[in-house]
Amino acid sequence: MKLYATAVLVLALVFVGIGIALIAVTAANGGGILGFVLGGLFVALGVGRITLMRKGGK
Repeated sequence: MKLYATAVLVLALVFVGIGIALIAVTAANGGGILGFVLGGLFVALGVGRITLMRKGGK
């Protein structure tokens, strides 16, 4: 079970990284609503999953 929890945590951190990168690239290229929305959703997905893991959810 520890391997599963570690894998989920790593994947959540990857999603946060993708979201931050997407927001940064969108801002560097002059903006665009879709890039900011998708980046924010990736960050929210990763942070939400980490929050659920810390509270004991699966």
